[in-house]
Amino acid sequence: MITTPDPALRKPLSDTWRAVFWMFGAVVSFISMAIAGRAVSFELDTFEIMMWRSFVGVAIMCSALSLRRRWSQISTAHMGLHTVRNLAHFTGQNLWFYAITAIPLTQVFALEFTSPLWVLVLSPLILGERLTPTRGLAALIGFVGILIVTRPSAETISPGIICAALAALGFATTNVLTRRLTRDVPILCILFWLTVLQAIFGIIAAGYDGDIAVPGADSLPWVLLIGCAGLAAHWCLTTALSLAPATVVMPIDFARLPLAAIIGAMIYAEPLDPFVLLGAAVIFGGNYLNIWKETRA
Repeated sequence: MITTPDPALRKPLSDTWRAVFWMFGAVVSFISMAIAGRAVSFELDTFEIMMWRSFVGVAIMCSALSLRRRWSQISTAHMGLHTVRNLAHFTGQNLWFYAITAIPLTQVFALEFTSPLWVLVLSPLILGERLTPTRGLAALIGFVGILIVTRPSAETISPGIICAALAALGFATTNVLTRRLTRDVPILCILFWLTVLQAIFGIIAAGYDGDIAVPGADSLPWVLLIGCAGLAAHWCLTTALSLAPATVVMPIDFARLPLAAIIGAMIYAEPLDPFVLLGAAVIFGGNYLNIWKETRA
């Protein structure tokens, strides 16, 4: 006799793979933002990039909320958590924009991928999520892959590498607090305060010296792309984190590494180091182990 499985039993599997789908959307968006960020870095500093990007995001969010009549979802509840989350992200994002102009893209993304390791440390403390042996092993495998890619040494340390490493900590804090917010706050509300608060932070940081650069005709399309891609990345990331634990969602972000290597070689003539490919394979191995175990469970 063939029986139909209870839908409730299929939900964890469905949610996990839906989270995978949304995370690949975030990967494409982050790659687009890196390319656009490099293109405008010759005219705008990182604070100005963040400010103009946030202005684009505010315009998109207000339009979307008005068209969909969802203003009722916007509230000031948990503003302290919103503020801490966005301060962490604003700091990490500024460090990241600097790093993509100072070191090869593969190094930026490889160092950024220490973020899931920080998520594994922070999630049990902030979210109460369990650190299983499989998740710990997957993170360890991913970390080995990162070491293969970067091969860090005293001679290779630079401001760009330090900024990329610190950006990873900022992003990990952001991701864990996003997961916490999704328990009580609609995604639209999280994204609305993301754009508004970061626009405020951007105005303060970019205008402290009384000189804010306006994007020229050549830079304006790239600024619009940064704003759209940044918002899309956070929509995808926030949705994924609402569907699955942070320790499952974040390792999927490793897919950016091989893409960054290919784009760096094709567009910026950055050398395609074979160690990058080897490290990427190791990272994907850890990622696949984590996803396979979670979906089997």
